[in-house]
Formats: sequence, structure tokens, C-alpha cells
Amino acid sequence: MARANVEVAINAIEITNAFIATTLNHKQYNTYGNPIEVVLSPPMLHIHDNLFLDEREIEFSMIRAQGSGGQNVNKVSSAVHLRFDVGQSSLPEECKTLLLELSDRRLSKDGVIVIKAQSFRSQEKNRADAIERLLLLIRSALQERALRKPTRPTRASQRRRVQRKSLHGEVKRLRAKVADFH
Repeated sequence: MARANVEVAINAIEITNAFIATTLNHKQYNTYGNPIEVVLSPPMLHIHDNLFLDEREIEFSMIRAQGSGGQNVNKVSSAVHLRFDVGQSSLPEECKTLLLELSDRRLSKDGVIVIKAQSFRSQEKNRADAIERLLLLIRSALQERALRKPTRPTRASQRRRVQRKSLHGEVKRLRAKVADFH
């Protein structure tokens, strides 16, 4: 039993070491000296069901945050600009067209989504915040909108509307200057 736990622990360490490897096809060796072929997959961000976004398609630039912040604000670039080119991404064509049809100020005419995150003092938190906001934007573009069924107002609601209008007109008439009758 103890031998099985040791082997599980060794395998867990080997798997962890495999993810630490920096090159895509890097040979590592287990504790017995046998070579292990390591192929690292790119970091993927989950968008929806079986739709993922490759994190390497997102471009980050670090800038100095705006606003007050004391002595630290002028020395550290903690704000993050996230740039995501929709046209060059690996998203399916339907997703690209839905994203490009958005009327959002963060989407440029060139089809690039620009998100600025500066809510936190640390660069890592701002980077995570920018990624989360990008994913929320993509998810909102992919949501199916329910079609509106056109309806007519009821006769009672039309009557109430006319009563409100006449009452409002009466209030405005009473505000007018009173004419002198001498």
C-alpha cells in the first residue's frame, strides 16, 4: 500500500515538472531515469460549453494607472491594456461576426477589443480582471436574444395614458401667470 502511494506521489511530481518545462517538446526524465516526452498545451480560457480562447491571442501592455495613488502610482505600471484582435483570432466565424456586430465602445473600427483594467494595485489582479471582462463581453455576444413579440396596448392602459396627459396639462395650466381682472 505504501509503495502505491509513493508511486502516485512520484507520478504527481513528474506531471508537475512536465508543466514547468518551458519548451513545447522538452525531454524530462522520471526518477528511474526513463525519458518522458512532454508536450505542453497552450493556456486556454473557457468561454462557453466547448468553446475556448487561446490566451496567446491576447496582447497585454502595462501602463501607469490614472488617478491618485500616493508615491507608488508614478513608479509602478500596474494598469493593464488588453488588446484582442477578433478577426485574427481562432474563434469560429459565427462568433467573430457576432462580436464584430456589437455596438460597444471597447470595439474599434478595425475589429480590435481594447480593455483597460486599473481597479487594483497589483498588475496580476488587473490582468485577471481584464481577461474576465473580455470573457464576459464574448459570452454576452454569444447569448441568443429572445425575439420581442409585438403587442398592442389594452384599452384601459390607453385610457389611463390620456388621463395622465390631461392631468399633467391641468397642472401646467395652473402654473401659468394669473391675469389681472380689474
